[in-house]
Amino acid sequence: MKLEKITFCPEGEEAVDFFVLEQTRIAGVNYILVTDVEEGDGDALILKDLSKDDEKESLYTIVSDDKELEAVAGVFADLLDDIKFV
Repeated sequence: MKLEKITFCPEGEEAVDFFVLEQTRIAGVNYILVTDVEEGDGDALILKDLSKDDEKESLYTIVSDDKELEAVAGVFADLLDDIKFV
């Protein structure tokens, strides 16, 4: 399966590529599950889209709130049978 690759360009930092494993929308907020490798085991992050619906570019931040992270990780775990969160 070919994963969509997205590039993040944090201000003042080097660009970073991630591969999108899954995306979902919960309570009007978009979330994406990304990994740093296209195949095999890698580190994964759940990112939350902070941009408004009419904005051309997305503005993502890492989900760090424990309750939100647990809830969204549960949704992604249900969507992806072969993913285990540690």
